[in-house]
Amino acid sequence: MTPPPDQPLPDAVPAPRAHAGTFVSFEGGDGVGKSTQLDLLRGWLAGIGREVVVTREPGGTPLGLELRNAVLHGDHVAPRAEALIYAADRAHHVATVVRPALERGAVVLSDRFLDSSVAYQGVGRGLGADAVERLNLWGVEGLLPDLTVLLDLDPAVGLSRITREPDRLERAGADFHARMRQAYLDRAAADPARFLVLDAAQPPDVIGAQVRTRLAAVLGVPA
Repeated sequence: MTPPPDQPLPDAVPAPRAHAGTFVSFEGGDGVGKSTQLDLLRGWLAGIGREVVVTREPGGTPLGLELRNAVLHGDHVAPRAEALIYAADRAHHVATVVRPALERGAVVLSDRFLDSSVAYQGVGRGLGADAVERLNLWGVEGLLPDLTVLLDLDPAVGLSRITREPDRLERAGADFHARMRQAYLDRAAADPARFLVLDAAQPPDVIGAQVRTRLAAVLGVPA
């Protein structure tokens, strides 16, 4: 029998597998400087002899590139379909890129992860943070980053930094982006052991130093 459409997802989520590497995600609104910080951190990690894998969501795999183009640059996508596309991309991304790198001991730096879906689709689109989180945790077998760097900035300032043609989510409107920002801040406040919240209006080198200090503590190396 087909379950009713509003039946909640199962609460049971597989426990995350232990891994030898370190998983770091960068989150925040559009235009906050995630790419800049990823590049700075990659250079520091390479300089201390760590294997680094830099990836992104969506788009960290060939399948992800197709899904990214469809969901960000294609025609209208219904909110639930949008959430499912992101979850499918994430499940494939973790299985084929993230988890194999972690198992061999690499440091994985990802431009966005599960928290983006909770903020954008769960809260921004009004689908429900808990439902979207459960869906994604199931897809990635419970995997969460060891450290999530949240670059916080007024959405209007972040969007003003974008010089290319804005994508579907960037065009979602001020109310959407305000809800998304608050969702990120609420998640960070609920899990301070995982999140590092930084003011993205600071100079990039200042932000980079703060990220290195926190990650150095996670890795057990000098900053």
